[in-house]
Amino acid sequence: MSALTITDWVLGLFLGLMTLLFIFRIVLTWYPQVDLNRLPFNLAAWPTEPFLVPLRKLVPPIGGVDITPVIWVGIFSLIRELLLGQQGLLRMAAHL
Repeated sequence: MSALTITDWVLGLFLGLMTLLFIFRIVLTWYPQVDLNRLPFNLAAWPTEPFLVPLRKLVPPIGGVDITPVIWVGIFSLIRELLLGQQGLLRMAAHL
């Protein structure tokens, strides 16, 4: 197994997991009474919060709705497609 294949696998796993966690955070915004400091909700809150805090300073809530998790889903999906998609940079580099 080459280093590029391992990087491809690890990066794909990380980006997929983060996208899933941010989608879970989006669903959790529908339930404001949920305590993000309690299990199992903190399993999604702790890894995603460091990404959300700086973006919240740039993008304020729109109509009282925090859209930063939606933005991060888009960012992680774009990065995953650019690097690991069918025409992604890492896929193309692996075939050289």
